Amino acid sequence: MNMDYVKTLQDIAKELVSQKDKLEVRQMPSLEEDTIVLYVYAAHDDIAKLIGRKGMMANSIRQLMSVSGRLNNKKLDIKFESYGE
Repeated sequence: MNMDYVKTLQDIAKELVSQKDKLEVRQMPSLEEDTIVLYVYAAHDDIAKLIGRKGMMANSIRQLMSVSGRLNNKKLDIKFESYGE
């Protein structure tokens, strides 16, 4: 089963942000072949929402995504970045 991690993460994040046009998810190369690195870029306020208080929302998103990663024996490394204001 091959997963489109970028699309899945984008679909989850899109529900949580207000500036949907500024949301972007990119897969970056990883040094380890069993690790998939995903970057979520969004407006500053939206990144704050995606990370949440004490990182709780970010951890929930990571847990949700890690389930699909484990099905394919992949580790997912998800990073959140805001565009410079």
